[in-house]
Amino acid sequence: MSRYTVGIDFGTLSARAIVADAATGRALGSAAMDYPHGVITDALPDGKPLGPDWALAHPGDYWACLGTVIPEALRRAGVAPADVAGLGIDVTACTAMPVDGENVPLCLKREYASVPHAWMMLWKHHAAQAYAERMTDIARQRGEDFLARYGGRVSSEWLLPRLWQIAAEAPEVYDAADRFIDAADWLVQRLTGTDTRAEGIAGYKYFWNRREGYPPEAFLAALDPRLEHVARDKLRGTLRPIGSRAGGLTPEGAALTGLQPGTAVAVGNIDAHVSMPSVGRAMPGDYLMILGTSNCHMFVDDAERDIPGICGMVEGGILPGLYGYEAGQSGAGDSFAWFVERCCPPQVHEAARAEGVDVHRWLTGRAEKLRPGQSGLLALDWWNGNRSILVDAGLSGLLLGLNLSTRPEEIYRALIESTAFGARMIVENFERHGAAVRRMFACGGVARKNPFLMQVYADVLNRELRVAATDQSGALGSAIFAAAAAGLYDSVGAAAERMGGVDDRVYVPDPESVRIYDALYREYAALHDLFGRGGMEMMKRLRQLR
Repeated sequence: MSRYTVGIDFGTLSARAIVADAATGRALGSAAMDYPHGVITDALPDGKPLGPDWALAHPGDYWACLGTVIPEALRRAGVAPADVAGLGIDVTACTAMPVDGENVPLCLKREYASVPHAWMMLWKHHAAQAYAERMTDIARQRGEDFLARYGGRVSSEWLLPRLWQIAAEAPEVYDAADRFIDAADWLVQRLTGTDTRAEGIAGYKYFWNRREGYPPEAFLAALDPRLEHVARDKLRGTLRPIGSRAGGLTPEGAALTGLQPGTAVAVGNIDAHVSMPSVGRAMPGDYLMILGTSNCHMFVDDAERDIPGICGMVEGGILPGLYGYEAGQSGAGDSFAWFVERCCPPQVHEAARAEGVDVHRWLTGRAEKLRPGQSGLLALDWWNGNRSILVDAGLSGLLLGLNLSTRPEEIYRALIESTAFGARMIVENFERHGAAVRRMFACGGVARKNPFLMQVYADVLNRELRVAATDQSGALGSAIFAAAAAGLYDSVGAAAERMGGVDDRVYVPDPESVRIYDALYREYAALHDLFGRGGMEMMKRLRQLR
């Protein structure tokens, strides 16, 4: 009997695969690969320059990863392909692209290689912000019901504003595209030979709903006549619920991955969402923070609520049988990396090398010796825009309180604290609108590697926090969904109960730190509302001047 599943997690910069024991969730072997082209932000591979706020990826990198990390993970695990029951895939979202009738990405065709709009747009592609704002205005004017499920605003990180951008700025690409498809669906379709699309991806990123389908054609036509029939013409495919079987591996897919033909492939998933079962069987009121390059916030409940400023609410979108709510912060680990790579003085890098540690660890070691509030610094965590609850990619980062004695570790701590304050803003927004948060968990590389950061979050949120027991929550989550899709368990919840789990350590709020952070948070909230809601357009004027 097949006892193992494979999960592969496609992040922003790399892909990671694990081979998991389906009885325990234990990772027997893993492998990772960086994308050869990385994140394409400045110029296309042929040198064609990109404008501000573009963020693209090369689909060939993702396909190459499948053929590298899965065979290597199998080899390291010592598991025979015949013993693998299922494969699960998750990808950052919205990471979508136009393809032709043979499912070939247009960017891989010579005639479109130099057209930026033909490439795969990453989640942090924000060049469609103007279209998102206009879409929000039109939806509000028309009283479109679907908008309430998405926090009342359209994000430039979702598909429809990007389709509008393509139709308006590169109509030749829009016309040539047979379909537009998210990377997770594209990989699953190529591996199985089916036309499967994930309900979860369509629900959160395409405005699709089980009861109503896509937004009304009259609304789409009001945006742009070319978009009127976009759902029918450009978003075709069979929508299936997450946790179900998309199909079996084709001979081509088997040859690429090293698995056997017919191996069950789960419906594709979103990287943040798929992490939810990695902490075990979820209950209504559970809240998971995926801490990494950006922070994603997942909340599941048994009731449907309209909550402003979130990224979406989809029935069965995160876990079957529950309503899944998503929110997030567009920049977290990205902001720490920005400071280390672009702003940290040379002597810090030299000191870290002398001590044999990386710069992040060096800064963390000194930052954790500071008391809350000691530096007099306060930051807004908008270095990559605001995903929730303002839903505005046009906002930017802010650091307040600098003076001539400010040290790098003080700035580093202020950046960490800012992401915790942003998380608290999101949690309080949920609870103000009737969503009671009962248990809080965290996962992701940052959560596992940085106890200091986790304690800051526990203190700022004033809540106990548990952390996933795995270093690979995304890949394990995909392996859990694969176990359900392969029929090894009768539900995702049952698979999560056996395969997921948390560490023994619990991060407990420190009362004195809570008291100080409550005062700092009030200042953060005032700054948040001043620049985010108070009519201060300075950040956007500076962006326009740039």
